[in-house]
Amino acid sequence: MRRYGHGLVLGRFCPPHAGHHHLIRTARDRCERLTVLACGAAPEPLALDDRVAWLREVHPDVRVIGADAVTDPSAVPAAVLAAAAVPEPVDAVFSSEPYGEGLGRRLGAEAVCVDPGRSVFPVSGTAVRKDPVSWWDFLEPPVRAALTRRVVVLGAASTGATTLALALADHYRRRGGVWARTRCVPDHADAYRGGRPARELRTEEYPLIAGGQSEREEEAARTGAPVLFCDADAFAATIRHERYLGAPSEETARIAARGRQHLWLLTDHRGVPEADGDDDALRAWTTARLLAQLAHTGRRTAVLTGPHEERLATAVAAVDDLLAEGWHLTPEFA
Repeated sequence: MRRYGHGLVLGRFCPPHAGHHHLIRTARDRCERLTVLACGAAPEPLALDDRVAWLREVHPDVRVIGADAVTDPSAVPAAVLAAAAVPEPVDAVFSSEPYGEGLGRRLGAEAVCVDPGRSVFPVSGTAVRKDPVSWWDFLEPPVRAALTRRVVVLGAASTGATTLALALADHYRRRGGVWARTRCVPDHADAYRGGRPARELRTEEYPLIAGGQSEREEEAARTGAPVLFCDADAFAATIRHERYLGAPSEETARIAARGRQHLWLLTDHRGVPEADGDDDALRAWTTARLLAQLAHTGRRTAVLTGPHEERLATAVAAVDDLLAEGWHLTPEFA
């Protein structure tokens, strides 16, 4: 099998899937060095910078670069490639698409066609964009993390947030298939405190808790199902700081602002017995403050009231509504 000096793979990779990765790995095995050029198109549902970052993570042994304002790979002139930092000669263009032949001629390179019938990985970017859930196992961890719908369950002390988060994860796991991997991220504050009362935490500890919570959420989103449940999040840490220390924490708020959650389920304190040292007045303040800040920051929220079974049913309905809206990756862009 012929080997080449410098190979090129070009595409949108929107998003990158198993077929793309097979193409890139095949080209890498046959070239001394390989350049992968990810093309941008406007409007596009997934940012070019994100696609480049995902490809670099999955393929650390190749050079991945991005080029904006490319709407049709079949019409890419060599000048665009040069402007995208591929000025050196290309010996082979690897593709699974018809445009490979024409692009190879323009570059004076050999066109190598890889699995044009998609028999190895029967998937396409169009199919993934239309229905990511059906193709979830064809996506690499960083893409899954970006597409996972993240649901936070939070509330005042002893309002059943943890119980509900676990029940939700169990409910969706029972759906089977890809949903069987549904995960619940525990409240990092509990592990961090190590048995200390929450009131003993210092200001400088809250960003550590918020950061640790976010890291665990990212890890779970990379390996789980299309929906992820979180028992609290960095936003919840900002309210806890106010509750116990009487003032906001700007650093914790900055961490919360970088979150990628989609839905917050607020467990009401009413009708739930007191515990853990917070009296009903403090729990009422916490519920009101959470609700006010969720609204102020524009976070999508559902308030859960009544007995556990009613709360779970309300929560499932809210999550199903979120999932039914889809991923907004279509209609197809030009």
